[in-house]
Amino acid sequence: MTPILIFLLALTAVFILLLGAGIFWAIRSGQFDDMEGPAQRILMDDDDPLIPHNALKQDRKSRTMQSDAQPENIGKSK
Repeated sequence: MTPILIFLLALTAVFILLLGAGIFWAIRSGQFDDMEGPAQRILMDDDDPLIPHNALKQDRKSRTMQSDAQPENIGKSK
């Protein structure tokens, strides 16, 4: 065998080991736990009130609007 062939076989073995380690790390760290969630999130509206993050924003906005409409706040500037 020529030295270059031995070098290429060793390099291939190193790449296979790195690839295997990367795949096992991804599986153990939970990268493949939710495969459908991101695909479903694309279809959701950003202003949908059923999304928990948006529900909090709408609650804050409605409280701010209610406090601005109270009689003691009319005529005051922010």
